[in-house]
Amino acid sequence: MRFKNLFFALLISSISVFETTAQTTERPRPAEWNNLVFGGRFMDRFLPMPNVGQLTRDTWGADNVLPRYTDNGIESRKWSFWGGNIKLGEDGKYHFYVCGWLESSPKGHNEWPNSTVFHAVSDNSIGPYVVKDTIGKGHNPEIFRLKDGRYVLYVIDGYYIADGANGPWKYGKFEFNNRDRRLIEGNSNFTFAQREDGSYLMICRGGGQWFSQTGLSAYNQVTGTRLEGNKVIPMRAYPQRPGNFEDPVVWRDNVQYNLIVNDWLGRIAVYERSKDGVNWKVESGEAYLPGVSLRQDGSVEGWWKYERLKIFQDKYGRATQGNFAVIDVEKKFDKASDSHSSKNIGIPLTVGRLLTILDKKPITASTKTIRVKIAAEADFNPQTDIDLNALQFGEPEAVNFGKGGKVLKTEKSGADLIVTFDATATQFPEDEFAAKMLGKTTTGKLLFGYARLPGVEFIEPVLSPLMPVITASNSGFNLKVEVQNFGQVASKKAKLKVAYMKDNNEIDLASGAIPALKPYEKTTVTLSCGKFFDTGVEYTFKVTVNPDTKQPVVLHGKLTPVK
Repeated sequence: MRFKNLFFALLISSISVFETTAQTTERPRPAEWNNLVFGGRFMDRFLPMPNVGQLTRDTWGADNVLPRYTDNGIESRKWSFWGGNIKLGEDGKYHFYVCGWLESSPKGHNEWPNSTVFHAVSDNSIGPYVVKDTIGKGHNPEIFRLKDGRYVLYVIDGYYIADGANGPWKYGKFEFNNRDRRLIEGNSNFTFAQREDGSYLMICRGGGQWFSQTGLSAYNQVTGTRLEGNKVIPMRAYPQRPGNFEDPVVWRDNVQYNLIVNDWLGRIAVYERSKDGVNWKVESGEAYLPGVSLRQDGSVEGWWKYERLKIFQDKYGRATQGNFAVIDVEKKFDKASDSHSSKNIGIPLTVGRLLTILDKKPITASTKTIRVKIAAEADFNPQTDIDLNALQFGEPEAVNFGKGGKVLKTEKSGADLIVTFDATATQFPEDEFAAKMLGKTTTGKLLFGYARLPGVEFIEPVLSPLMPVITASNSGFNLKVEVQNFGQVASKKAKLKVAYMKDNNEIDLASGAIPALKPYEKTTVTLSCGKFFDTGVEYTFKVTVNPDTKQPVVLHGKLTPVK
């Protein structure tokens, strides 16, 4: 509740100064969110920011962000900084790739399209970061590392590449194949997650999903049209209206893919999880909102907007810190050479613990107990640091609302701890792939972690079709459909069906078989149908892979077979 109270206090005070504008609205929350327990929402993981440097009012900013520790992240009187992320380099330094523009620019904040990308360095992840060199033009950078060790620095409309964190950098352009799919709104502000085989998942501003086999090779869109629904952007996170979601940030840890997407107009973000980066589950509660920038003394740096979240990860992929682009007022109030500006701040995160379910059989309604190993780490002794009475374990959403199995017994395993949880009231939906543990340490701090469910295949084929290429034949039409496997493992033989819509009815045209495909392999399936199409008429087609399964792959598109 502390963040919620802070949010509304900031909202009321800010409205009194700036009034309501088109850049801000209030979103109604689902009533059940009031029943979430501490740790049930991603936002609860944000920790107080460390005190770095001196607390001062001798800097730019509205009263809501003064005084502050200016050494957190990166800020300047000369430059307005915005999005960027951090990598730990081979030299042991923390390298921050961030963009910015001159604060004196006549357009004020609207100078952002002319951003410069800076390379800044610090001895720790929080800062202060000192600009070391300038890389080039670009906005909203995100750095990632290829399987061969090279660094790729994405910027809108291109990228820079270097052999090491310090450069030198060479500019290039990505290749994109939309694959008969309408480009998802906002094909910019990309975010990247490396898959287990070194290939890359990329998600764009509007939620489109793309795969590249190397991270530099062509990115191929697999998200369908709005008829299929966007599996990344949560269309109904709140009642009444869907939200103005943009700018996802995606990362993969030792358990799952994680994604946060921001409703820029409502100033609220949503957290999602996935086993494969394709199908996503939205968790209840706010991922972040104004007020998350707490200081050690409990006071708040009341930044008006928190955008372009990026995640710093440890060796297991776990999120250890969030970095935000923040601004002290509405963007339109940030003018040239005034007292307002933007910067990037770092906020530490509670790290999820390493959990392993020791049971090998799938968990079902008849499962009575679940044995979980909680691993010891350098900063964590599970045998002494856990308040066992506070622990709950089970289906993530149930645990988030204070439900889940309690501890039945514990046993030591070297430095680790094995906990047996009651599973008699635990039920996992068919599409769930992970369990969640939630509780407190013996000092009252948040304790959580996710574990993979036994019996779940985490790396599966990702079959994706194109629209049919239709040609006339003596008896009707031939339909050639290309299908590619963007998964990291070979597929088995699959079904393919092509249909079209007529008078709001789905008319089946033809069906066939897709042969087994190796990772990234493609094939063309040839089907035939009768003379169904009129000259000059545009039809809406539906191509379905594995139509009989619970999660078929569907592509809609419009074609005019006879011109």
